[in-house]
Amino acid sequence: MPVHRIGLVVHGGKPTAVVAAERVRAWAGSRGIGVADVDVWEDITGRTRASPQQEAASAGDPDLIVTVGGDGTLLRGARVATVTGAAVLGVDVGRVGFLTTVELVDLEEALDAVHTGSFHIEPRLTLTARASRPLHVPDDLGVLLRYGRGPAPAPPTVHDSLPDQVGWGVAQDVVALNDVVFEKLSRDRQASLGLYVGGQLVASYSADAMIVASSTGSTAYSFAAGGPILFPRLQALVVTPVAAHMVFDRSLVVPPDEAVAVRVLDRSGQVVVTVDGQLAGVLDPGDWVGVYAAPHSCRLVRLGPADFPGRLRDRFGLVDAAAAAADGNPPLTYRPDVPVPDDLRHLYLPPLT
Repeated sequence: MPVHRIGLVVHGGKPTAVVAAERVRAWAGSRGIGVADVDVWEDITGRTRASPQQEAASAGDPDLIVTVGGDGTLLRGARVATVTGAAVLGVDVGRVGFLTTVELVDLEEALDAVHTGSFHIEPRLTLTARASRPLHVPDDLGVLLRYGRGPAPAPPTVHDSLPDQVGWGVAQDVVALNDVVFEKLSRDRQASLGLYVGGQLVASYSADAMIVASSTGSTAYSFAAGGPILFPRLQALVVTPVAAHMVFDRSLVVPPDEAVAVRVLDRSGQVVVTVDGQLAGVLDPGDWVGVYAAPHSCRLVRLGPADFPGRLRDRFGLVDAAAAAADGNPPLTYRPDVPVPDDLRHLYLPPLT
């Protein structure tokens, strides 16, 4: 995969990211490779944001997206790359870095590896959505956000949206690597949500939010809300309620061929929809949104075999507990350096690196 054109997504608020971006431009310039900035920061309300296809076209349809920042920057670049089939190389100048894997000191070496084909592609499940009506951010969003701190606005309209009226709904311009989140708009009005899996009502929630995450997103907001951690290779969706006012507040792990739908109940407050942390629309009572596994995976560049257990251990300090350390230091790997026994040959046991 020789690189012909790079789309560059940079966290401009971090001086180290700006300097690293110049190193990418210098590397590309010395090899006659075009570089274009992919503008994914414009208008965070999403009202005038270009589609991923438009963003890619304006950057000259790059075959490699390089993100310089943290995981949030990579999520923005992944939105563009997923719909065009470009690979994504994440350069880490963030704080957590579950998705970004290239350190600044290794930047040029990583670019060389991609240019010469010495790398791995790690496909990641992404999410898309359909809704009973087009997602829309109202012009008076500021007034809605001040609910409870001034004159009360009129109650939201309850939309007629039974399945026989809206069918499968309207396809949305949604590409999520991490999650689609349904969150209460006002602090003093709960989100009342019906959760459907495979077309069947599973539960009704009164909660602060409902998260529908991919396996990749299981280590993000869903994890912070008490959800399980899924290995990225696992193809699944995770549904996690946030601060639910009910006894059943557990996460559900759903296979990728099942539809997960959320309906705003008739007496609920308005609900905000965010896609990988970016505002996508405001829902009224009666509105539906279905979240599905998308047809295209995000193609993350890895310079070696993925070490998710090691990254999990190091990012969360899972072997640093004082009580456990007092009882001994376990080895960091367990894999005998001998051929796999016959009774385990049916398993996928990649070599440790």
